[in-house]
Amino acid sequence: MTELDIKQLEDRVDDLIKAVERLQQENRSLRESHSSLITERSQLIEKTELARTRVEAMISRLKALENG
Repeated sequence: MTELDIKQLEDRVDDLIKAVERLQQENRSLRESHSSLITERSQLIEKTELARTRVEAMISRLKALENG
């Protein structure tokens, strides 16, 4: 191998190291986003269930008023 070949190989390895570091950071960021979205989804499901329960209770009360 010539000096030029070694230098090109070193440059390529450096580029690959930078790419791996960038991808690792991106992966961490995506995992954090995923976790946050899972939490948000859970909260929205809980709120939806609460709203559904309240609406059903209101409907029941209205029907009771209608019939009684």
